Amino acid sequence: MSKLWSPFVKQLVPYVAGEQPKMKRLVKLNTNENPYGPSPKALAAMQAQINDDLRLYPDPSGEVLKQAIADYYHISPAQIFVGNGSDEVLAHAYHAFFQQDKPLLFPDISYSFYPVYCGLYRVEPKPIALDEQFQINLADYQQDNGGIIFPNPNAPTGCLLGLAEIEALLQNNTETVVLVDEAYIDFGGQSAVSLVDKYPNLLVTQTLSKSRALAGMRVGLAIGHPQLIEGLERIKDSFNSYPLDRVALAGAAAAFADREYFEQSCAKIITSREQLSEQLTSLGFKVLPSAANFVFARHPQQDAAQLSIQLREQGIIVRHFTQPRIAQFLRITVGTDEQNTALVEALAELLNKQ
Repeated sequence: MSKLWSPFVKQLVPYVAGEQPKMKRLVKLNTNENPYGPSPKALAAMQAQINDDLRLYPDPSGEVLKQAIADYYHISPAQIFVGNGSDEVLAHAYHAFFQQDKPLLFPDISYSFYPVYCGLYRVEPKPIALDEQFQINLADYQQDNGGIIFPNPNAPTGCLLGLAEIEALLQNNTETVVLVDEAYIDFGGQSAVSLVDKYPNLLVTQTLSKSRALAGMRVGLAIGHPQLIEGLERIKDSFNSYPLDRVALAGAAAAFADREYFEQSCAKIITSREQLSEQLTSLGFKVLPSAANFVFARHPQQDAAQLSIQLREQGIIVRHFTQPRIAQFLRITVGTDEQNTALVEALAELLNKQ
């Protein structure tokens, strides 16, 4: 029945999501989910919404959530857009800002949805190579473009850019939108939200899937100049006026309000990440410096694909990518201490058998 498709659909290369296996006794370290669960206050807020009011439409503007985000970052609700996961927010940004007659610049090793959206929205892509240390060099982005997008920290590498580097780019790129995708910023970086008042072409996107442990609720946001937010709202209201349901809005607002739980959860993950990096290094792995809730590591004497298969046979799932420059790396989510220990012990046993 593909003959009924619109012609361009045949050329699309869809995004491949991380595996959600159904195995029992699983140590799942492949999709960067938070091992500690949502704030209890967020769970209570969501449970309180399970009542007769579900017959009513939710607030299409998400004002309760916007106010909670505004309170957290000390900004105006007019600077905030909310959507059904950060992937939807990114999609709206592509539609609103990047359909230009010049290419969109993004890292060649990065979030694999970026080129997918280029295909979907017919945006010309121009990947920019990471340097030899797998770092984003923003000086390479100072060229003619129809927009710039990159994650900070980058994924799947976990490497972080400082705010001074981002600001230097913004000072030299004033005519197109610069989108900083901060899915992992809470695990060790400084948010570029502090720069949005100074640079009207800066858009910062975030998700509640990682640091606030609400991947199952699909909540994302963008922060920027009110004119950028208006552009996103125009796209949203031409696509789906009600992207977030009552339960999601209540839970997300409560998650932003519960700073204590959020900070404790992030601190535990950061501590575990540093311990895991040290343990992997002691086993001979080369681990890139990470500011995310995962590490990106390779073993000079071991094939990453084979290690991934062998770990899977023991019920431990990690992420392996097949791109040429990173085909010998494993991306490993930081789990609980028990999960991390199970991983390290399994790797030590596998390496000792070689």
